[in-house]
Amino acid sequence: MKEAVSDTHRPAFAGRWLTAAEDMAPFLTDWRRKWTGSAYAVAQPESAEDVAAVVRWCVQQRRPIVAQGGNTGLSGGATPDAEGHGVVLSLARMQRIRGIDTINDTITVDAGCTLLAVQQAAESAGRLFPLSLAAEGSCTIGGNLATNAGGVQVLRYGNAREQCLGLEVVTAEGQIWNGLRALRKDNTGYALRDVYIGSEGTLGIITGAVLKLAPQPASRVAAFCAIASPQQALDVLNLARRHLGPALTACELISDVSLALVLRHLPAARHPMETTTPWYLLLEASEPHQNAGSGPGAAMQALLEEAFEQNLLEDAAVSASLAQFKALWLLREGISESQGAEGKTIKHDISLPISAIARFVEEAAQAVRSYAPAVRLVVFGHMGDGNLHYNISPPEGGIAPGVFEALEDPLNRIVHDLAIAYGGSISAEHGLGVLRRDESLRAKSPVEADLLRRIKAALDPLGLLNPGKVLPADFIT
Repeated sequence: MKEAVSDTHRPAFAGRWLTAAEDMAPFLTDWRRKWTGSAYAVAQPESAEDVAAVVRWCVQQRRPIVAQGGNTGLSGGATPDAEGHGVVLSLARMQRIRGIDTINDTITVDAGCTLLAVQQAAESAGRLFPLSLAAEGSCTIGGNLATNAGGVQVLRYGNAREQCLGLEVVTAEGQIWNGLRALRKDNTGYALRDVYIGSEGTLGIITGAVLKLAPQPASRVAAFCAIASPQQALDVLNLARRHLGPALTACELISDVSLALVLRHLPAARHPMETTTPWYLLLEASEPHQNAGSGPGAAMQALLEEAFEQNLLEDAAVSASLAQFKALWLLREGISESQGAEGKTIKHDISLPISAIARFVEEAAQAVRSYAPAVRLVVFGHMGDGNLHYNISPPEGGIAPGVFEALEDPLNRIVHDLAIAYGGSISAEHGLGVLRRDESLRAKSPVEADLLRRIKAALDPLGLLNPGKVLPADFIT
């Protein structure tokens, strides 16, 4: 039952302290509207010192703390439980760009800055912050780092972890660790930065970060390729690495079912060629400088010519303008929105050794269809870094109420067991939250599970930081 809240019974900090049900409501339901919780209050601090004050108060009161950024997560990691005893700590008011160093190529920001705001600040300084996600207008840097977000340019620039040099973190005791070091080399002990990145607010609360910047691309080109199979996509990827080298920025696999959903639900989407095939591959190449008579466009053409000679492509469309570049990327970036418009979805965010993707896709399709023959496989993802979104939609024409929902657990087991058998992971870039918490432990060895427990117990001995996320709430006892 929700506790009564006294206006005087609150921590002393600058910012907002929300207790009215209508004020708290936007913070209590996740992005997918799959989980809804309750809270004693929602705190919106304005600085790391404010965050520390709220945490110290919660420790005194023994209240759980759920840190929240843009509330765009897909695994329930930023949603409170139903008890109503905890405090949601929203960092949405912490939006300062603290500084940009174009010599060191770094930007220092508050954790509540949206990803888009950081991208725009970098662009205004003539630089690129290359982390790119569909939710970049709403998701925050703190959340990106807490989940070690990926996105479409991991192939070239790496996950959020690789794009971060230093952190500012409020510990479980309410102390502030200032690790905002703008260093690319620092061998002075345990890498605390890497402990907190990807921990989903269960070990500490990220309040600031030093991020790496890259040169703005002066030229970029995209190619949308019609292919027969994921194996051909792997073969094209190998050619792309040789022809494009470090200019290869993205390599995205798209199934025909995925493309059909985009063409159905997004009015601006157009098929870029007359050829239709079971699979498509979207390649991007970019360079930070203009080369007279050459550049990524020439290298992309050479790649496609060799791929045609080796019978790896059925057809290809290459962007010749920024508008065409964006139109090709819409066919990839619009998949999640289009699948949502289609109805319910069973989602899987898995990663695999790149060399295993083709075999996995074939075997997984057989296994899923053996269990549920009529479902549609909406398979797409980051071929270049091994991250597949192996999603499942109901059959064309719909399905009886409750039938599709009953398929979720067994289909999860089929897909995840196969991914693990291929040496993969059941969570590549979305985090565990509560959605994959228990399944993840099932795949851990006793030694690994015990190490995770000991880290949690050491850094959050009271178990107040985002309890029940990543690890079961009673796992540290």
